[in-house]
Amino acid sequence: MENRTYSLVIVGYGGMGSYHGQLIEANERITVTGVHDIVDYRMELAESKGYRTYESLEAVLSDETVDIVLIATPNDVHKEIAIKALQAGKHVICEKPVTVNSADFLDIVNVSKEENRVFMVHQNRRWDEDFLIIKDLIDKKTIGETFHLESRVQGANGIPGDWRQLKTYGGGMLLDWGVHLLDQLLLITDSKIESVAATLSFILGTEVDDGFTSFIKFKDGLTAVIEVGTTNYIKLPRWYVKGTEGTAVIRDWDLSGEIVKRNLDVAKVEPKPIQAGQGLTKTMAPPSEESTLRLPIEKLESAGEGFYDNFVSVIEGTAEPAVRHDQVHRVLVLIEAIFEAAETQSVIHRTI
Repeated sequence: MENRTYSLVIVGYGGMGSYHGQLIEANERITVTGVHDIVDYRMELAESKGYRTYESLEAVLSDETVDIVLIATPNDVHKEIAIKALQAGKHVICEKPVTVNSADFLDIVNVSKEENRVFMVHQNRRWDEDFLIIKDLIDKKTIGETFHLESRVQGANGIPGDWRQLKTYGGGMLLDWGVHLLDQLLLITDSKIESVAATLSFILGTEVDDGFTSFIKFKDGLTAVIEVGTTNYIKLPRWYVKGTEGTAVIRDWDLSGEIVKRNLDVAKVEPKPIQAGQGLTKTMAPPSEESTLRLPIEKLESAGEGFYDNFVSVIEGTAEPAVRHDQVHRVLVLIEAIFEAAETQSVIHRTI
């Protein structure tokens, strides 16, 4: 039926579950009709929003009017809920990280194929404006061939929430924020990964990492530093990208930053020595103003079809998934390599 509306129930009505509810209010093709959560006050909140509340997951899955189940629970139960929902004939959206290991994810994918239902992971930060600007800049070779990039998110508020601090629930910042930054990284280049090195941070004394730093080398020569920190009172830039003809930086979510690149219309001007500590240096002197161009960070006109619109299009067979299974699986395999590199204190040489 043309332009039919799909009924969606949110399973797990915490921070992300309620956030999904707010976002979907603006979508014309999906309607949030209900909520299931094991916490009473969240069910009361859902009722105050006018949603139907389901006392059990089984009640959700047995309701034939429900088309889509959105999973926003702690990470450890994603697999169980997703498989049950798919086998009940529901399409499924799952919060990230979809599972705590790559093998569990493939189990879900196999069930989705068997049941001929759409299953998609909510890798929402593919639509972040800062990432899209950087990807566009790299694709267009604005600063020449990119050979190194650094992508970071940092704060000083520790690990958020409660269950994210516990290993049994799939907590830790590598799985929480790392899954986003690594997903973005793998969309920037088509090259395979050659090696991975990493350290995990346990400064806060929790049983899961409160941050990590990873160094990733690709077969085409690109290198990347991906870092998440929750004990940083002064943050480093969100993005720092080096190309053969310039450098780009985006400092924060407000898109503050700039591009400094060679002015190809001007012959190279030798730098003048500067005083550096107790000595002089030409090597570390800034390039001359005549030989460089300074450009602002400019917003893109459009980010294309959004996540929920794409999900509906996939259900109706008019589009390919914006978040593909092979992409999600590759990120999970990379996360496993980062854990391994940190635990063994070694460089993992592996094609990923």
